[in-house]
Amino acid sequence: MTTLTLTKTALSDVKADAVVIGVAKGADGLQLVPGAADVDKAFKRRLLPALTALGAKGSAGEVTKLATLGAVAAPTVVAVGLGPAPEKGGRYEPEAVRRALGAAVRSLGGTAKIATALADVNGEPGEPELRAVAEAIHLGAYNFTRYRTAASADAARPPVQSAALVVSNPRDKAAKAALERAAVIADSVRLCRDLVNTAPGDLRPADFAQAAVDACRPLGLDVEVLDDKALKKGGFGGILGVGQGSSHPPRLVRIGYSAGRGATTLHLVGKGITFDSGGLSLKPAAGMEWMKSDMGGAASVIATLCAVARLKPAVNVVGWVPTAENMPSGQAIRPSDVLTLRGGKTVEVLNTDAEGRLILADAIVRASEEKPDIIIDVATLTGAQLVALGAHVYAVMGNDDDLRSHVVSAATTAGEQAWPMPLPKELRKSLDSDIADIANIGDRNGGMLTAGLFLQDFVPEGVRWAHLDIAGPSYNQGEPHGYTPKGGTGVPVRTLVQLVEELAG
Repeated sequence: MTTLTLTKTALSDVKADAVVIGVAKGADGLQLVPGAADVDKAFKRRLLPALTALGAKGSAGEVTKLATLGAVAAPTVVAVGLGPAPEKGGRYEPEAVRRALGAAVRSLGGTAKIATALADVNGEPGEPELRAVAEAIHLGAYNFTRYRTAASADAARPPVQSAALVVSNPRDKAAKAALERAAVIADSVRLCRDLVNTAPGDLRPADFAQAAVDACRPLGLDVEVLDDKALKKGGFGGILGVGQGSSHPPRLVRIGYSAGRGATTLHLVGKGITFDSGGLSLKPAAGMEWMKSDMGGAASVIATLCAVARLKPAVNVVGWVPTAENMPSGQAIRPSDVLTLRGGKTVEVLNTDAEGRLILADAIVRASEEKPDIIIDVATLTGAQLVALGAHVYAVMGNDDDLRSHVVSAATTAGEQAWPMPLPKELRKSLDSDIADIANIGDRNGGMLTAGLFLQDFVPEGVRWAHLDIAGPSYNQGEPHGYTPKGGTGVPVRTLVQLVEELAG
């Protein structure tokens, strides 16, 4: 993790390897955003002409570097674009700052120390701005090096080691608290990213369960792991069915945080398929290349519980991690097999590549037995999510409009992108089975919604429930952008932590 400090030293005088300032597209061309005044003064008001000559436009995420030639204490000025400047009296959105600074930090690999006053982008730094700046630095400096050798080119450019944030009062308790919270959030996002990026051969179900134990128990969380024998005894036919094609048996992990009696109880259920070949309904080769990420929902649940343990909100939170490897073999479930899930409901398996909903259903039933107020499941569930909403926006469905709206609102506050989606009753009929209680796939059109309707069948009356389909946003297959690296993104950890804190409030 990058070390962050607060300072009231003028940005032009901070001893660092680079100072980061913001620029934007104004009505009359390139303009400096608040926080750059000291640097501009040191440049004798010639900073804008110099940046313009270098081609800076102020476009979002654009990075322009300029040698200072001794004008300021740092040898380099890095100007990063925030996009269009707000109208007079308007404010820069924290997420615009977060993305811009994240892009700058990524571009500064190999730099030991940076400094910035971007927390001052809207005047006196407030909690949202400080949080955005701190998270941008931590997350933009992420680097997954587990499989890198010393000869790797990337290994020669370590991420930014430390950063000084210029504020008017570095002793302000609220400012310090904002930085501390940002560090907790970023640490959890990094954990989620690390788990998702780990090679599937190193993260079998038993390994994944142990990773949950190793991350959570030292923080004082209660962790219980059910092996395949316990799953069979407990009637978890969905988890066992999906996992039976692999030589590595499935697991179910329960992680508990207690805030005491009278507090709202939230259960989080995450899909933990450590590798998804599709089973006998085999995926094409290209479709398997990123299926190590099919446990992104479970990784986000583990990471969220770690943040909860450190932040200690007044909400009881329980995480459930059903984890299995979906592989083809002579022991694998077949299309047309019928599984009996926890609680006795039977499912006709028409497609073994629709496996995530089977393990989630088992875990949702088990969570329901503890009578929570709210259940939220998180899953890289359908390719239809990518078709509907693309690679950056995840879908939120549920049986309660207020809860669905609350999740979307929490995502916006946290800096993640979510969109509410319906669960049309008309599509439920397509899940009817000729021989069992329900089929595991329905109408191809609206596949994301039918998957949600399948899960809804396992949620008891009276329990508020939301379903997050994060198939695209949890894993970035494209180029890095903003504070988001290629590979695991950590979505939706920040949303879930924000939601828990708001429930506590």
